[in-house]
Amino acid sequence: MTTIPKAGKKATEPLRPEPATILKVITETVNINTYRVSFDDPAVMDAFTFLPGQIGQLSVMGAGESTFAISSAPSHHDYLEFSIMKAGVVTSAIHELTAGDRIALRAPLGCAFPTDEWKGRNIVLVAGGIGMAPLRSLLLYILDNRGDYGDLTLIYGARTPADLCYVEGRGEWAGRTDVDFVSTIDAACPGWDGCVGLVPSVLEEKALSPAKAVAVTCGPPIMIKYTLQSLDKMGFREEQIYTTLERRMKCGIGICGRCNVGPKYVCTDGPVFSLSELRELPDEL
Repeated sequence: MTTIPKAGKKATEPLRPEPATILKVITETVNINTYRVSFDDPAVMDAFTFLPGQIGQLSVMGAGESTFAISSAPSHHDYLEFSIMKAGVVTSAIHELTAGDRIALRAPLGCAFPTDEWKGRNIVLVAGGIGMAPLRSLLLYILDNRGDYGDLTLIYGARTPADLCYVEGRGEWAGRTDVDFVSTIDAACPGWDGCVGLVPSVLEEKALSPAKAVAVTCGPPIMIKYTLQSLDKMGFREEQIYTTLERRMKCGIGICGRCNVGPKYVCTDGPVFSLSELRELPDEL
């Protein structure tokens, strides 16, 4: 069974949020912003490390605390980024914040993608909408360590062009010769000259070999459902497929019990899981 690394140095005790400041707010879509954040204590920021797949708990006074994947590259040591969709009380409060506002942050929490085990293998990343957030950190990590990995394929889709995040990043990824990047939308629309088609269909058209490959997928549940079917058709085994369940996390440290799936706690045993690990759990997802 794959060993998922519990990597990264915690900036604080897990029950004590650390003061932090929003450095920049980047508008991604009509309801998604990326927040660039730095710990207020320079020593905490300097000592902080994480790996792709780990998460942070952001809290806003009077609104509460929620879990979000760290979407920035681990190589950036002076800030963290979180891409957040406005969907509830806490996320709505975060969307009211601007550069200079203060929050509290507990991080890093959870397990990371097993990137050391994947060295020398081909990597296939399949994302939809806000599901690109945790995969962005993984993508940037692989690009920073490009020589350690084989072929790199990224398929990123959304309903419309306006629903795709990371416009600057997408331009950079498309211009690289060491990334096979496809951005796609569900249906043709004026002004879009890129790929058109549902993510699972585009994936199947790539006809990627499962030999020496790992596939990682994150996005809307319906997209993941059909992406898994496509990967199965292509010959990917369950132990070659990974996803992340950070949206199920609550306290982040295994105390509240609200993220348990059978005997597993998403916050302490995940949020990264292989499909073979998920198949062993009760059908509660």
